[in-house]
Amino acid sequence: MLQRSNERYSYNPTLKWNPEVEDYFINAYGSSHFTTISNALTRPSSYSCIRVNKLNSTSDGVIEKLSAYLMDKEGRFEINKCGVDRLEDYVLFVKGSGPHMVEYGDGSEKCIKEIIVSRKCAEAVLRGAQVFVPGVLACSAHVEKGDIVAVSVAVEQPGSVGKWGVGITRGTVLHGTQTDPHHFERTGLYIGQGTAMLSRVGIFGVLQGIAVEITNKVFDLPSFHDVLKGDIFLQNLPSIVAAHALDPQPGERILDMCAAPGGKTTAIAMLMKDKGEVIAVDRSHNKVLDIKKLALEMGLNSITAYKLDALKAVSGSNASTDIASPHCSNGETFDSPGSGPFLLKEMPSVSVNEIPPLPCKETDLPCILTQQDNNYGFKFSEFVKKILSMFVDKSRLLGFSSEKTQRLLQLMQLVKEKLPKTVVGDEGKTNKTYLSKADVRKNARRMRNGPGRSQSVGGKVETSKGFSQSSFDRVLLDAPCSALGLRPRLFAGEETLQTLRSNARYQRKMFDQAVKLVRAGGVIVYSTCTINPGENEALVRYALDTYTFLSLAPQNPRIGGPGLVGSCELSDGKYEEWLRPGEEDLVQKFDPSSPLDTIGFFIAKFSVGQKDALT
Repeated sequence: MLQRSNERYSYNPTLKWNPEVEDYFINAYGSSHFTTISNALTRPSSYSCIRVNKLNSTSDGVIEKLSAYLMDKEGRFEINKCGVDRLEDYVLFVKGSGPHMVEYGDGSEKCIKEIIVSRKCAEAVLRGAQVFVPGVLACSAHVEKGDIVAVSVAVEQPGSVGKWGVGITRGTVLHGTQTDPHHFERTGLYIGQGTAMLSRVGIFGVLQGIAVEITNKVFDLPSFHDVLKGDIFLQNLPSIVAAHALDPQPGERILDMCAAPGGKTTAIAMLMKDKGEVIAVDRSHNKVLDIKKLALEMGLNSITAYKLDALKAVSGSNASTDIASPHCSNGETFDSPGSGPFLLKEMPSVSVNEIPPLPCKETDLPCILTQQDNNYGFKFSEFVKKILSMFVDKSRLLGFSSEKTQRLLQLMQLVKEKLPKTVVGDEGKTNKTYLSKADVRKNARRMRNGPGRSQSVGGKVETSKGFSQSSFDRVLLDAPCSALGLRPRLFAGEETLQTLRSNARYQRKMFDQAVKLVRAGGVIVYSTCTINPGENEALVRYALDTYTFLSLAPQNPRIGGPGLVGSCELSDGKYEEWLRPGEEDLVQKFDPSSPLDTIGFFIAKFSVGQKDALT
């Protein structure tokens, strides 16, 4: 039987990092400061930041409605207006509390019934959410609806070959002994106690719904899910500041690159008083739908959302790319059935014009593959399977820009997903095979997690072919990043120096697109939600050294701290340059351990001078 212990049944996590990444950050911030940052990342901000839609409501009106809503909630939540200049009339703070000591159990001497949740679920609970069914990994035996349960989290642990994993099969029974999964690792990782809304059988027998209603929370923050839609938007304070730094003016044409979920897009439109044109783009169909839905809820008419990869934002930049181009690692050797080893650069020229538009029916797949086998003189199905792992995961970094090449990559993905169930024989006949365990797990994940970026949830979006150069007054690039500033965060070990560098290369390519799209005399604002200087200060250094007509511009309001000055020698002997003296106060760096108590965030604002003729 588990023994009650303040040490075990507590919340005192230690964030795990890749050793090389940890050394890199210690070099950047200093050992003591980085430890403080790391500890702060494991805890949520002590308040929720709410942006009021000034076009529909007022701060006073929202405060009155929120106060009535929070009266029905357990806990006492204080609502205050933001005291920052330019934000005070429409930004509100709802103060939470914590960390609290939670007394686990029902007051009896019985063994504590427990539920283990995934890390993502736990991070949401720490922000005020309930425990939903898909997030539950394991549960004590004989849990019934109405039982009091302790909720802990399973955080990834190091495995073989440098991999990290949880290693818990969903549905595992907890016996209340030291042989339970992650028994010792879960010490200090209890996030609250609540009431089971379903029995154990129910939790693992349905696909959605609330599994546990958290009643005793380590951090008490209210949930605003579906509250005052159209009147408020829950948004981190630095994100609101980034929209202000852009300083959009009524009548201007603004581009928000990588715009999902639309928080900054709608903030920009609101600052423009919904007068002008705000173009929002994202590469995901479903995310574009989210942007359109949010704009509709907030009553904003100046926003137009398109499906577009930010790497192809400039029209005419989507020139055809042959899959045997230098970007595709020429010289790689593959075994082609019936012809022996061949070099990728020596393979037949694959005409992607003949590849049918996707999505295509699963039943059409054997015919498609057989047709390609006949066209190219070797088994196309085998070819795509062999090079799939080489191209699909790296396609963003290898310079693929052709729409037809993307169709080829999509076909490769389709082959990968469907071939375990449908196998094409030598004569093009279809032979049914068993459904592999890997496919079963994949399908189960999809059912738990919902549709991915390639599975549309319905609704039409317009696809853009890009925009003319110098066609925007201002561009916001809130770049995809390592997200190492988001909090609460319970694990960071998946990031390596290599992945951080890959992010930086990707961001530079996006920034190059932004420079081409903004007019002379315009503005670019670059932001990330990471503490990684390689994605922040190093990007500024690249921008200023590459484009002499760019200069850092002051930001208003300015509430973040200075950037990092200097450089860093990396483990491979290369140097990474950051800001130079005098530049540090022209950027805003939000430290999650600072009194502002925000996420980690970075903002740089560039003024665009007269462009070079070749830009």
